[in-house]
Parts: sequence; C-alpha cells; structure tokens
Amino acid sequence: MSRILCVDDEDEVRNALRRRLERDGHAVTTAESAADGVKVVQDTDPSFDIVITDMSMEDGESGLTMLKAAVERDVFTEVIVLTAYGNVKNAVECMKRGAFDYVEKNIPDVDVFELLMLKVDRALQQRRSTMRTLERLAHVAHPP
Repeated sequence: MSRILCVDDEDEVRNALRRRLERDGHAVTTAESAADGVKVVQDTDPSFDIVITDMSMEDGESGLTMLKAAVERDVFTEVIVLTAYGNVKNAVECMKRGAFDYVEKNIPDVDVFELLMLKVDRALQQRRSTMRTLERLAHVAHPP
C-alpha cells in the first residue's frame, strides 16, 4: 500500500482526492496548508511515497514550499503539483526543483481526477523502480 500526502487549501478538492485515492487502495493523509503539510512531512516516518500539493495556498509559492520540504525529507518522494492557475514558468520551475509532474485542475473536457490517478500510478512505478535500483546497488556494494 502506498502512502500519499494531499495538501490543498480547498476542502472539496482535498476530500475528493482523499476519497478517490483511498478507493484505489492508497493510505492518504491530508493537510490544509503548506505550513501544515511541511509539519506532516517532517513528522512522518517512513516518508511518503507521493505528495500531491496545490501550487497556491497561503501564497503563490506554497507548492514550491511543499516540494522543497518533501524532497529534503526524502529525495525519492515523488511530488505532483496541482494548480488552478497554470503557467509555463511555474511548471518549469517545479520540474527544475524535482517535481514528478505538474497538473492543471481546470483542463476543458478532461476528467482531472482520472488524469491525476494516471500520474499517481506512473509516479509510484517510478518510485518502485528507483527503490529497487537502490536495493540492488546496496547489495552489490555490501554482499551478504
């Protein structure tokens, strides 16, 4: 079972994400602000597999704050940034800083929750692949 943190200041979005992810079998923790999300990231052990965060909560940099906290806690945590106000500059900045993906909430004629579930599946595949590689490297460096 994967562990996912959803951070969004909109109750409706946060709860819809939680319900959808739990229906798919994920263990979901939520936070309603970047400040709360950072605290949860720092206090949770083991770290989350995925963090899904809104870009703009307390300010326009909240998503970057969450991204930084998640990556500092565990460089292999995959972060998906959501935004209602997408722009290329924000997307590029998030990807430069290590985000797995950047998703706009309001894409015409697209079920964003279904799109997000596809992104979550891909992020989990990436994390599993990375962790398997690390285990193999550790085994080669320190054989039993």
